[in-house]
Amino acid sequence: MEKIQLMNVQRQHEQHAAEYEKAVIDVLRSGLYIGGPNVTVFEEEFAAYAGAKYGISCGNGTDAIVLALRALNIGQGDEVITVSFTFFATAEGIAAVGATPVFVDVDEKTYCMDVSQIEAKITNRTKAIMPVHIYGHSADMDSINAIAKKYNLFVITDCAQSAGTEYNGSRANTLGDVSCFSFFPTKNLGCDGDGGMVVTNNENIARACRSYKVHGSGADGLHTLKEQYAARGEQLPQNMPVGANKYYNYLIGYNSRLDALQAALLRVKLTYLDEFVAGRRKNADLYNEALKDTEYGKPYEAPYTKHSYYIYALQHDNAQTIMERLQKMGVPCGTYYPVPLHLQGAFASLGYKEGDFPVTEKLAKTTFAIPVFPELSEEERNYIVNALKEAIKD
Repeated sequence: MEKIQLMNVQRQHEQHAAEYEKAVIDVLRSGLYIGGPNVTVFEEEFAAYAGAKYGISCGNGTDAIVLALRALNIGQGDEVITVSFTFFATAEGIAAVGATPVFVDVDEKTYCMDVSQIEAKITNRTKAIMPVHIYGHSADMDSINAIAKKYNLFVITDCAQSAGTEYNGSRANTLGDVSCFSFFPTKNLGCDGDGGMVVTNNENIARACRSYKVHGSGADGLHTLKEQYAARGEQLPQNMPVGANKYYNYLIGYNSRLDALQAALLRVKLTYLDEFVAGRRKNADLYNEALKDTEYGKPYEAPYTKHSYYIYALQHDNAQTIMERLQKMGVPCGTYYPVPLHLQGAFASLGYKEGDFPVTEKLAKTTFAIPVFPELSEEERNYIVNALKEAIKD
């Protein structure tokens, strides 16, 4: 048996190598490396898959969050309510546009945003709620959307880990006013590099994102600038140069494009995404059955969601020792995430302290991930299960 990996992207490539490589070679031979039909069509195909009207590709999942926030005019002095139990990019994107992340704890079963804590954190500076579909489990979107509607807030959904996740039988129901995806190579839908996507049903948000990702230029930039001036009750300067190409810049934006090579690859992988998720779910079900009589805490799947299992995380009070034992037995594992965001040095100025979010802090110490990627073999899975049982013996 070859060395087991926590996430094996090579094996996924091998499974459909001929299709992936043909797609990439076709782009190389075309000379269309920036933009072009592969990017445009992938945006349309992914938006349709997610159940949204518009898809705006970009350089990575972090950029997707920044673009979404900018499109909603969220910035200096504003607050966005989110969770501390997530990857740094969630709150980093909020801070990057000048806004302040306001943290709440997560639910002890789903690991997603504890909706009972949201309203207490809403102030006159709150502009949005940013739930995270952590590990591929959907947040409680009905409750979050109801609170957002009550207080006239936007919902920006961090879907970086949840491509293929469903909520009440629909992928569209996992989305907010605007949602952000990552195509990092290990994700359920991963490219061979960095990539991201913003999806929305709002045309103005879509146009703003399209402009911000290309230096604030073009017809979409002009449209967005007009919207911004109108919101302030102002008129555009009369002598301002106007044009639709990339040399007319109306907003301070970014250079955040999805390469045509990655788009071509993702178009092929998208046709297999449901198959990938089914493989992850099968492995998760087999783990759950094999470990049902052990002292491990296993992932929870709420009745409203179809978990896509980007990560399969177990919970145990002695997690650190267990991980050390597993690694000695050749079983890769890891903690997601060992330092909660409210305790990160980058957010020290916000004044949070240990003990503020007890569920998040407990999960950071007691949870660990094991391999769940769809190409995991039966031999590997059985070895992992046996090692897990061995690791908790005194």
